[in-house]
Amino acid sequence: MTDLMGLMKQARDLQQKMAEAQAKLDSHEVTGESGAGMVRVTLTAKGEARAVKIDPSLFDKEAPEMLEDLILAAHADARRKAEEAARKIMAEAAGGLQLPPGLIPGM
Repeated sequence: MTDLMGLMKQARDLQQKMAEAQAKLDSHEVTGESGAGMVRVTLTAKGEARAVKIDPSLFDKEAPEMLEDLILAAHADARRKAEEAARKIMAEAAGGLQLPPGLIPGM
């Protein structure tokens, strides 16, 4: 019976750590860049867009495709960083538990 009580406490602790990790994912921001930093996209670790910054020199009515490509590249860079941050945050929350892959989203 004590083993069951211990498991229940571990489950509650893990649930609390996961809730804290989810809040951290909402507030942790990463910025992706392209064009040597001329285009920047900021996302949360959950992938929610927070900001886009574009150097004014890139606005060219004759060649919008270049700017479009730079925005997509900056977003892709930010997305990779957000996914890595999410994996790290969730792994820290799991506290070294040996859980099967896919049990916790983001890991």
